[in-house]
Amino acid sequence: MNIAIIPARGGSKRIPRKNIKPFHGKPMIAYSIEAALNSGCFDKVIVSTDDQEIADVAIKCGAEVPFLRPKNIADDFATTMDVMQHAIKWCLDQKLNIDNVCCIYATAPFILPKYIQQGLEALSSKNVEYAFSATSFPFAIQRAISVDKNGFVAMFSPEFTNTRSQDLEEAYHDAGQFYWGKPSSFLAGKAIFAEHSKAILLPRKRVQDIDTPEDWELAESLFSVL
Repeated sequence: MNIAIIPARGGSKRIPRKNIKPFHGKPMIAYSIEAALNSGCFDKVIVSTDDQEIADVAIKCGAEVPFLRPKNIADDFATTMDVMQHAIKWCLDQKLNIDNVCCIYATAPFILPKYIQQGLEALSSKNVEYAFSATSFPFAIQRAISVDKNGFVAMFSPEFTNTRSQDLEEAYHDAGQFYWGKPSSFLAGKAIFAEHSKAILLPRKRVQDIDTPEDWELAESLFSVL
């Protein structure tokens, strides 16, 4: 059995009610639920939330909300791993036979079913414990600079000052959409960004963190031209 877990707590502060705020005509969480359902990868799509309104919206979108998340893992300090471990343990307590589990973030309107499918395929490879979405940085990280309180700058890697950009190794970052994994890996708290993981590479135009009002505005603009 493959299960999707969508964490969606009610206490978002920088963008209040972010998980169910309308985004291009639909609650934000609807995009993640629909992508999970349309991928055909899952026997169950479960939303883990502490908020009854979010639960009601999620159910209308086609997800299951068989429990409300405890308050001690619904505050600003709770980690995604905490939420995943709680949900997996709940499923095991219900005698569900879980083969693979996928954490899908509730604020991922650019997520596509085909990338979820690619993640499941990657997870089936030998010695792979996680498969997650990633994308490339738009600028060489070796040329990154720091800026101090007085506005003065310094390079993080001055040894690359004169290296041609085409000679610098490309770097990637977490796309913040989905994380396939073995239940045992999540329960053991194993690191996701490690040698036992594979990255599913997404085009940059399909990746946007949505943590601030500015992020939200940018995401809406990008979504409108895709």
